[in-house]
Amino acid sequence: QEYLVESGGGLVQPGGSLTLSCVASGITFTDYSMSWHRQVPGKERELVASISRFGRGTNYIDSIVNGRFTISRDNDKNTVYLQMNSLQPEDTAVYFCKAKVVVLEPSGPAEAWGQGTQVTVSW
Repeated sequence: QEYLVESGGGLVQPGGSLTLSCVASGITFTDYSMSWHRQVPGKERELVASISRFGRGTNYIDSIVNGRFTISRDNDKNTVYLQMNSLQPEDTAVYFCKAKVVVLEPSGPAEAWGQGTQVTVSW
């Protein structure tokens, strides 16, 4: 079952912005913390940012984000977002969202990944 579906990737020029979305279905969204990860060919998938189940806590990988990205979630829409500003060519990657359960009796799997959305930053 496909629990998470990302969208919003694409081609953007350096200095531009994109907002990625990840819609969850088939799970109780607030049972999960959510995170965004990215991966380039030949490298391991890396964490970019995470947000707690009710959005009160966020964490960023500063070496990647450097104040440029914002993670947020709308629990009414079962959606997590990644607002990305000042994009650079090194941000080119496939971006994945991940759900990780944080309750003792979840309604779904312990974790789930989306299929990914390609972000390409280039002239």
